[in-house]
Formats: sequence, C-alpha cells, structure tokens
Amino acid sequence: MSVPPVGTADVTRARAAAPVSLVAATVAGVAVVALLGAGVRSDFGPQLRLDAAVSEALYAGDGRARALDWLLEALTAPGLAVFRLVLFLPVVVWLVRRSAWRTVVWVVLSAGLISPVTAVLKDFFGRVRPPFEDGGARYESLSYPSGHSSGIAALVTVALVLAWPWLTTSARRAWVVVGVLVVLLVGLTRMWLGVHYLSDVLGGWALGLSWCLLVAVVVDALPGGRAALPPR
Repeated sequence: MSVPPVGTADVTRARAAAPVSLVAATVAGVAVVALLGAGVRSDFGPQLRLDAAVSEALYAGDGRARALDWLLEALTAPGLAVFRLVLFLPVVVWLVRRSAWRTVVWVVLSAGLISPVTAVLKDFFGRVRPPFEDGGARYESLSYPSGHSSGIAALVTVALVLAWPWLTTSARRAWVVVGVLVVLLVGLTRMWLGVHYLSDVLGGWALGLSWCLLVAVVVDALPGGRAALPPR
C-alpha cells in the first residue's frame, strides 16, 4: 500500500489529528518523568523497594565474565550520544545539501539536546546509582533519569518520524516493532550492568520520547509539516 502524497485529504486529516495525540503523548511523558522523579526525591517507599527488587533480580553480578561485560557494553552502546552523532551526522549533511533547514533544526534539537536535558534533570533529582561493586558504584555520575535510555528513545523517535512519510504501512509497523525492541534492549542492559534502577530507565524512555515529540510539535516536524521530509 502506497503512502498518500502530501496535500491529500488523508494527510490533511492526519495532520489535524496528530498534534492532539502527540501533545497528549508529550504531556504523559513529562508526567511520568515528574512523578518518578518526585518518588526519587521524596524516597517514596514502594517505588524504591520495587527498584531495589528489580535491580537485584536483573543484575548480571559482580565479577561477571569479561566476555559478558563486553557484550552488555556493546548492546548498550546505541544509547550513547556518540552513537547518535555517528548515525545522524550523515543525515544532517544530506538535509543541508537539500536546504531542508527546518528539518535540520528539528533533528539537531531533538537528538542533540537530549543529553544536556538529561544531565540537568540528573543534577536536579540527585539520585545515586545502584551500589553494586561492578555496577553503579563504579561511577560518580548520577542515576535518574538514565541517559542511555533517554538517548535511545530519542534516536528511535527521530528516526521513525523522519522516515514515516517514506514508508509503506507494512514497513511502518515493522520499523516500529524494531524500534521498540531496540529501546527495550538498551534499557535492560542498563539494569543488567547494574548501573540504573527501573525508575531510571522508565524515566529515561519517557523523557526521550516526550522531548522529541515536543520539539516535533514546535517546529512542525509531523508528517506533512514544514519540517518533515516529503514522501517519495
């Protein structure tokens, strides 16, 4: 099934409905970040006990095999800022060559600023990492929200929104599934490595998604919008 061209009735209706749903998703994501963060700052017992239980259950263990450690570090790498830079820099260059300046702004703001935004929130909530000797105790940096989790959520969100107008209906479903699986995997690796709690990962996912959707609404990067790529 082909994707309807920009300007058709289907796209016009989608553009009218999309902001409402995206604003709702953005508000929901911000609410998740705020509520989990409030639980962290107030030492909310049920949340902290669940975090501790999940951490103990998923942690790969102190003194784990070096090969396992290397594998987990490799699997968690897509959440790094440098990974986003390597992936999106050619895209930005291509967009600049096409003079798609609005799209460039959207990609840079969404994928490029998620790390500073996460860092500001880490300082605000001030959560210490899990105390595992070969896990969070190795790092002096703070824990909530997870930067790898917010980073991979931002990466997948930007990639999907960019590609959406170019994909068929079946391809959209397939890539959404792939994107969700990658986001889940990176989040799990943070807990397998013992460097984040469950709340950190959930808050990171919510932050990455809501930040990118917020920027998409502001700069009109929705499918058919001025900052969106046109379909083929």
